Amino acid sequence: MPLPEGLLKAVKNYLDITWDDPDGDTKLSGIVLRGMRYLNKTAGAELDYTIEDKPRELLMDYCRYVRSNALDEFQRNYLHELLSLQIETAVNASD
Repeated sequence: MPLPEGLLKAVKNYLDITWDDPDGDTKLSGIVLRGMRYLNKTAGAELDYTIEDKPRELLMDYCRYVRSNALDEFQRNYLHELLSLQIETAVNASD
C-alpha cells in the first residue's frame, strides 16, 4: 500500500522533523504504513488519511508514540478515540 500523496510530509511536519534524511524517511514511511494498517483494522474499514479528520489525527499520534518507543502506551491512552472510530465506521457502513 503506497502512502497517500503528501502524507509523509505532513507526518514529518507534525513530528517537527525539518531535516532531510532519506533513511529516516524510509523508516518513517514504514511507521506510517503500519499505523494505517493498524487503524484500518481497528476501524474495520479503509480510512481516509488525506483529510483533516480523526483518522489522520490518530495516525499522527500513532507515529509520535512509535518514534518515542512508547507504542505500548498508544492503545491505552487512545482507547476512547479508537472505540469511537470503530463505532463511527460501523454506523457509516450501515447507512
